[in-house]
Amino acid sequence: MGWENPCPTTSATCHLPRATRRVPTHRGPEAVFTLSCNHVTGSRTLPPHDMLSPGIHPPIRHKGHFMFSCTGYAATAADARLGPITLDRRDPGPDDVQIDILYCGVCHSDLHQARDEWHNTIFPCVPGHEIVGRVARVGASVTRFHTGDLVGVGCMVDSCRDCKSCRDGFEQYCEQGFVPTYNGEDRQGRGITFGGYSRAIVVDQAFVLKVPEKLDPAAVAPLLCAGITTYSPLRHWKVGPGQRVGIVGLGGLGHMGVKFARAFGAEVVLFTTSADKVADGLRLGAHEVVLSKDPDAMAREHGRFDFILDAVAANHDINAYLELLRRDGTLVQVGAPETPLPVSVFSLLMKRRSFSGSLIGGIPETQEMLDFCGEHNITAEIEMIRMDQIEDAYTRMLRSDVKYRFVIDMASMPATA
Repeated sequence: MGWENPCPTTSATCHLPRATRRVPTHRGPEAVFTLSCNHVTGSRTLPPHDMLSPGIHPPIRHKGHFMFSCTGYAATAADARLGPITLDRRDPGPDDVQIDILYCGVCHSDLHQARDEWHNTIFPCVPGHEIVGRVARVGASVTRFHTGDLVGVGCMVDSCRDCKSCRDGFEQYCEQGFVPTYNGEDRQGRGITFGGYSRAIVVDQAFVLKVPEKLDPAAVAPLLCAGITTYSPLRHWKVGPGQRVGIVGLGGLGHMGVKFARAFGAEVVLFTTSADKVADGLRLGAHEVVLSKDPDAMAREHGRFDFILDAVAANHDINAYLELLRRDGTLVQVGAPETPLPVSVFSLLMKRRSFSGSLIGGIPETQEMLDFCGEHNITAEIEMIRMDQIEDAYTRMLRSDVKYRFVIDMASMPATA
């Protein structure tokens, strides 16, 4: 997905006593990034060095602030391979949760940002916004989480918390723009956000999620982006029994759409261009699979759908799917093609059809999704990789050669950069 709030950092001095280097952004010739950490007030007992996870080093004071360092994997330029880097994370403040990361899913947007394909990347860039881990420490005001809890962090780590969208629990539509988990500017002036390709992360408790212990934590990670991206529109448009629902595309998003639509009680039809995915589509919960390259098969589906969720990020003919909707049917786009999709106005007018979009989900809805998944034993289909396999994973993603989400085992992260 593309973020609506690219970081406007300009003319800042880089203060990274342990980080790799100072790298200019694309915000002007003098623009660089800053990473600082928050002031810590009051007393605390810091864990001894031998209690910290491998690759996480004890807190130090720098320019009056407390911070700790940990290992991450970063892109230092658009044409550079990702490699190990030492990051400085802020020490937990009163409302913060420090998480030792166990697993991080690999989203296609990670590749877009690492390669600066959206022209807003701030280097070094540490991707990753499908994060599952264990709570290592909590701030003095944290009441919802305790050391050892299994938790998750998704696509955002802050928002204004004051606009109507935020008050309504739709932080992803924050009127001031939410703060992305990586490649964003911290609202408290603490620098640039670094994501889940890392040993540890510190996040305000308001943006930390409880993960059901009964679920495989590695297979939960993709739920925090791919999962909520499909769950949210299916819930918003009240998909359920008695409805015929189409899911377009069987990838990271689409396979979760099939699972959720089936769990909600709808009649589910998968549309795919690949005959090789027919068996998988049925196994994952589709009642029927239609090969979208077959004109006769598509013609037989005209006017038969109440709702269609389009999860395809490649350029394609959206009008072919609008024609499949009944009167008052809705097509929702969650895939993000690089070029605009031409829409036939008459296809909408003649049947009062609707064409809409949806972006991830708010924190309350994401927690609802995780609880639902715990109750119904729903997780993503994953392929586990080591951290040093990330470039190969990116190459395979471009070929759609993954079923259906890569997840990085953070135990494979180097202890030092």
